[in-house]
Amino acid sequence: MSVTIALAGNPNCGKTTIFNSLTGSDQYVGNWPGVTVEKKEGILIGNPDVRIADLPGIYSLSPYTPEEVVARNYLINSPPDVILNIIDGTNIERNLYLTTQIIELGVPVVIVINMADVIEKRGDKIDLEKFSECLGGRPVFEASALKGDGLKRAVNAAVKLAKCPAPIDPLRFSAPVEQALIEIRQMIPDIPNAQKRFFAIKIFERDERLSELIDNIPDADGIIKNIERKLKDDSESIITTERYSIITSIVKKCYIKRIIGDALSEKIDAVLTNRFAAIPIFAVVMFIIYYVSVTSIGAMLSDYIEEYIFGSDGFVPVLVKSFLNGIGTHEKLISLIVDGIIGGVGSVLSFVPQIMILFIFMAFLEDCGYMSRVAFIMDGFFRKIGLSGKSFIPIVIGTGCGVPGIMASRTIENHSERRLTIITTTFIPCSAKLPMIALFSGVFLGGAWWAAPLAYLIGGCAIVISGIILKRTKLFSGDSTPFIMELPPYHLPMPKNVFKSMWNRVSSFIKKAGTVILLSAIVIWLLSNLGFADGKFGFTDDFSASILSYIGRGLSWLFIPLGFGGWQQTVAVLSGLIAKENVVSTLAVLYHGADLSAALSGTFTPVSAFSFLIFNLLCAPCVAAMAAIAREMSDKKWTAFAIAYQTAFAYAAAFLIYNIGSLF
Repeated sequence: MSVTIALAGNPNCGKTTIFNSLTGSDQYVGNWPGVTVEKKEGILIGNPDVRIADLPGIYSLSPYTPEEVVARNYLINSPPDVILNIIDGTNIERNLYLTTQIIELGVPVVIVINMADVIEKRGDKIDLEKFSECLGGRPVFEASALKGDGLKRAVNAAVKLAKCPAPIDPLRFSAPVEQALIEIRQMIPDIPNAQKRFFAIKIFERDERLSELIDNIPDADGIIKNIERKLKDDSESIITTERYSIITSIVKKCYIKRIIGDALSEKIDAVLTNRFAAIPIFAVVMFIIYYVSVTSIGAMLSDYIEEYIFGSDGFVPVLVKSFLNGIGTHEKLISLIVDGIIGGVGSVLSFVPQIMILFIFMAFLEDCGYMSRVAFIMDGFFRKIGLSGKSFIPIVIGTGCGVPGIMASRTIENHSERRLTIITTTFIPCSAKLPMIALFSGVFLGGAWWAAPLAYLIGGCAIVISGIILKRTKLFSGDSTPFIMELPPYHLPMPKNVFKSMWNRVSSFIKKAGTVILLSAIVIWLLSNLGFADGKFGFTDDFSASILSYIGRGLSWLFIPLGFGGWQQTVAVLSGLIAKENVVSTLAVLYHGADLSAALSGTFTPVSAFSFLIFNLLCAPCVAAMAAIAREMSDKKWTAFAIAYQTAFAYAAAFLIYNIGSLF
């Protein structure tokens, strides 16, 4: 018998770590039908009959966010055999709010109290038997997602419960509310009996999207108004109060606190979130990260790979060229493989060490709880420019890739702030832009340590300036929403999780190099080697007569005011709209046979090089990111405005940099 287990819980409760631990590499990642919310499924390690679905992190089953809509629709329309409800043991009251709703679905539930190791360090204790008793006899287990402790027992109990479900009483509200729910339940049309309590409560709450789940919603307005008059509150608030009354009772009976609060986290926060020291500390942390990953260790590793592996005299090109010559391969095919494919893709892959080191640092900061504090710190500043502290999360995610960064904006409730975040997120350099930053800083700034931080600072300034400008327009006017975010306790991340997070990001970069960039390198090589020579169309050794040169010259006038009007630079800019890594690979292909650093030095002045770099950092993002903007905006006009604004802003910035810089 096959069993489906759904993992449900609040954001940051450790659910994803548990999912990864239970399924290993046997995972399927996509999107839920019709929405851009990530869908994860996997097979339980050691038991192919057990399928695990990782639901998006949610705070309730009320449809306020796309994640909550997705989770609720799945649990109602395609209910799993059992739900594994993950609770953050360090914030048990907040997490139990979702638990009280999950229990109402009529699906067997096993509760897993995560972060048991943190609870133990605090000196706190949870009475699991009483906890289970308070939840109607439902199984309750303690576990540590980071260490993997307790998960096996919880999953075995879930599988056993799925195969032999037993009727368990729901959690009861106060007498007047229970009587009203009984009356409403009797009015509900023919639906599974196990789900009737859930629907009765949603009818009582006047859920606006309930019609998407059931037809012929009964008119219970008289019953609801009677209770509202009796309890002197609106129906939704009444249910919320009832839930927290149950939660308070459970915690009081089952959770014994030895230490109030997390003393270590509080001591650390006293320094890291200090109103005066917080931002300087964050700046120092980011400087160290980029110094190690981009300028020093990362740069040395990348230089080694470029010079000895993928460079013109490197191991791979020399070996491949020697082999192809040995079997009598045509010189044009050799050029395509060595100069086009290896030169284009290799120029991008040489930056993998820098990206790996950067993402190891970022994964560590995210997992240990520091990034949540940074969002809290930045809220006051972001609010002044029309954004929210929550906007910082998409921006941080955007340093890896703009696509998930844009998608992360959906957690922002205010439409104005959300649109502004979507428009500005890709100003921050993503990993695809890192090769371009490293290349130009190495050629024109001697690999100066401040080059990479400067690029990110410029991206940040672009976000600030855009926020100030756009917030003053009617399109983005309105009040900011209050910032609410849980701050998880600090903990030392497991190396396995840090490296897994890093590898997920780096592997997507490598896959892009093997697909999009590979195809682009081939197309660019062909267009740069095909043209008209002596009145005939065919292969030509004269790049200035190639198809690509004609395309570049036709558009190069647009970039002359920015200081880089050559057709090669124009083509590199256009290829960057497919994938930003293409900027470096395109230049490598177009200057094949020459040392790329020397070729760039002879093409650009320091000022025009900086202008070129800034334009490519700030202009419209890659095709994938533009598609993400279109999905999240859900409006063609807003999508067009976002892309046009980004390009216009980049053009204006590069224009000012080149023309003012040229004066000096």
